[in-house]
Amino acid sequence: MVLLDTPALYYRAFYSVPDSIVNADGHPVNAVRGVLDTVAQMVRRFDTDRVIATMDADWRPAFRTAIMPEYKAARVKDEEAGTEIPPELAVQLPIMNRVLTAAGIPIAEVAGTEADDVIATMAAQSRTPVVIVSPDRDLLALLDSSAEVSVLRPRKGGEWEAVAQTDLPTAYGVPDGARYRELAALRGDPSDGLPGAPGIGEKTAATLLENFGSLESIVKAAKAGVKTGGLSPKRAATIIEVEESLYKTLEVMRCLTDVDHGIDLDTVPNSFDRDAVEAAAEGQNIRRSVDNLTSALDSVSGTADSAPAHSAAPGRTAAASPPPKSAESTESKARSGNAGSWPQSRLVGFDLETTGVEPATARIVTAAFVDSADQVRTWLADPGIEIPESARAVHGITTEFAQANGATATQVISELCAEFAALREEGAVIVGHNVVYDLSVMAAEVARHRPDIDFPSIIPTIIDTFVVDKHIDPYRKGKRTLIETAKTYRVELLDAHDAAADALAALDISRALAEKSTEISAMSNDEIMAAQADWKHSQSAGLQAWLRKKGNAEAVVDGSWPIC
Repeated sequence: MVLLDTPALYYRAFYSVPDSIVNADGHPVNAVRGVLDTVAQMVRRFDTDRVIATMDADWRPAFRTAIMPEYKAARVKDEEAGTEIPPELAVQLPIMNRVLTAAGIPIAEVAGTEADDVIATMAAQSRTPVVIVSPDRDLLALLDSSAEVSVLRPRKGGEWEAVAQTDLPTAYGVPDGARYRELAALRGDPSDGLPGAPGIGEKTAATLLENFGSLESIVKAAKAGVKTGGLSPKRAATIIEVEESLYKTLEVMRCLTDVDHGIDLDTVPNSFDRDAVEAAAEGQNIRRSVDNLTSALDSVSGTADSAPAHSAAPGRTAAASPPPKSAESTESKARSGNAGSWPQSRLVGFDLETTGVEPATARIVTAAFVDSADQVRTWLADPGIEIPESARAVHGITTEFAQANGATATQVISELCAEFAALREEGAVIVGHNVVYDLSVMAAEVARHRPDIDFPSIIPTIIDTFVVDKHIDPYRKGKRTLIETAKTYRVELLDAHDAAADALAALDISRALAEKSTEISAMSNDEIMAAQADWKHSQSAGLQAWLRKKGNAEAVVDGSWPIC
């Protein structure tokens, strides 16, 4: 059974996932996404849907503040309300709870207690092994030799640290959870308002406990004037001085194990209501995370079926195999479907989210082909490298999430190439904004992972909305980013920097451009391809001349298109 320390997880997500990710009401949903993705990761990691989300019904319980009034007092954000939750996070919790409940994951909270108390009670009651998922070190105190309880803690770089009772001696120098709680009391925790013993850190506390056995014995030795075992006169004096505070801290840290949570652990999980999940996700801009959770739950419950149209799982997209690498040039084959004008062809939006801005070195993280809002095929890749913070801040995908849920880069590249080849064979038109970047990244990734494929030979007709827009309206002031271009053409872009959302916006912009210019909309597939190559060259030459005129004599702007 997996017990989630949900408050610790949603705070972690709130402060690590970009708050630029918002729902239809303009409220951030970064914490919701982060928690749902973590739940999906745990389901897959432990191959179980027996997951419970524990909550803080009271994050500063009266029974704890009665012992130590300063407990978590420094965290209070609103004195009148007595809360630590920022309003931008508070609005997300009902959304998160609705999705989890609909997915069959029980929400466990008990009035007057913290999530730690619910976790401790369930761990004590469980007749099966328990994994506690939390970044909070205090929960290591629940590890003991009488129960199969472990704690899984997030680490940097997307890794997780699994800690069992047998790991405590090596990791912290104590034999069990009870001694770890005493170590933590000596060490203190300023963020929780727990002072500890001044001058005694974790290593010194572990040494004292190893030599004297318990906090009580340390105090007795200090009072007896013992000067061995790491108990110097100064440390002894400190321990005697803060004795009362240490025992209060120990009591504050002790978790209740008899709270009435009202959940029959043997019946977990609850029923999975797909309609309710869809309703809870509607308008919340959490589609990718909801689909990820749904897929994970399906995979362990034995009910997995074909992926939904809006989010094909990596490896499940049906497409023709790409041709092998060949010396045959792109122009040596006539493009299919060019009898009429390009808007009459099947238009498919395309976009990538990557690890960087340089096409030669960027790695694909997500990809999307979009026919409409309801016809979307997406991929998530483990790029094989760390996703830099600058990239994560843009698209919200962490190295941890990509490693846990993404397909291999080779698999994703192979499937994307198969999709390109099938669309070219059909005579479809691929649409993207500044698509030269995306195609250049693809070309570099193909060379890296599938050098047997001649990528230029499988590229269909391309509409680059950046190039076409600049040709139609060359003197419009302002930026021509996808966000600003979407505003110009009154195209909705709810979730910028999500591959599917960006691809759909580019698709809508292309139709608006076709309506704006009858000359351009009348061009055939071959004609629009040739025209864009000329326009891109001219636009780049103009920008290069302007940069040199402004003092950058060495400026060079690459006019290659559609691949630089």
